[in-house]
Amino acid sequence: MIDENESQSEKENDTVEMPFLQHLEELRWRLIRSVVAVLVGAIVAFFFADYILYFLQVPFDAAVQMYAERSGGEAVERATLVYLAPTEGFMIQIKVSIFAGLIFMLPYIFYQIWQFVAPGLMEKEKKIVPKIIAASTLFFLLGAYFCWAVVLRFGLAFLLGFQSESLQATITINEYMSFVVLLILTFGLVFELPILSFFLTKMGLVTSQGMRDKRSYSIVGIFIVAALVTPPDVFTQMALAVPLLILYEISIFVSQAVEKKNKKAEPESTALKQ
Repeated sequence: MIDENESQSEKENDTVEMPFLQHLEELRWRLIRSVVAVLVGAIVAFFFADYILYFLQVPFDAAVQMYAERSGGEAVERATLVYLAPTEGFMIQIKVSIFAGLIFMLPYIFYQIWQFVAPGLMEKEKKIVPKIIAASTLFFLLGAYFCWAVVLRFGLAFLLGFQSESLQATITINEYMSFVVLLILTFGLVFELPILSFFLTKMGLVTSQGMRDKRSYSIVGIFIVAALVTPPDVFTQMALAVPLLILYEISIFVSQAVEKKNKKAEPESTALKQ
């Protein structure tokens, strides 16, 4: 009798563990495919690394010109970044290529993420996955462009303003690229907030009223996050916090729109069942 109970419990454990293990296996292969895609994109981007470096250095050039105009110095067309180790120039091209490969392969990476989530969705929700992938890519690129076009230029100009006769900025290419990549990725992910709100509302995990009720806590949390993920200067922190506050309000309207659509769909589904 004990053996039968033990064998039955073992079978129940197997049925519980197998789907979980299969889920982990699927996650592993999704991650492997994403990494391979980024590497392929990085190999292609390596041949254009000089152009990508030039593009990423544009905000620094603009910041140097802004600082020169403000301080009455000589304007320069191209600012200078230095590297201190013999291999640093080559390694920077490798890092920039990987970063560019990540950006180029964003649609495929989002596809892998949403395909991993898709088995837990309903059929109607699965149909909108391509739209979510397109929207996720678009919002990420909007956040990255906002960071490149606005935040980096004015943020770097603000930071360069602390120079004096006894304190001159000599910025290395490694430190600059780490700074730029971190901010671009941060702003890209932050701009995904409306997409996340849409998905969580669809899943019934978030409501627009709940987001309104927790607005005050969210504001405090937003400023804490902005202080943690950005450099320790007021301008950059505010440049992240203000868009986050706006995106939070947009997310409430997105959640409300999803709720209205779900309410309209409920009478139709009940009518079909009858």
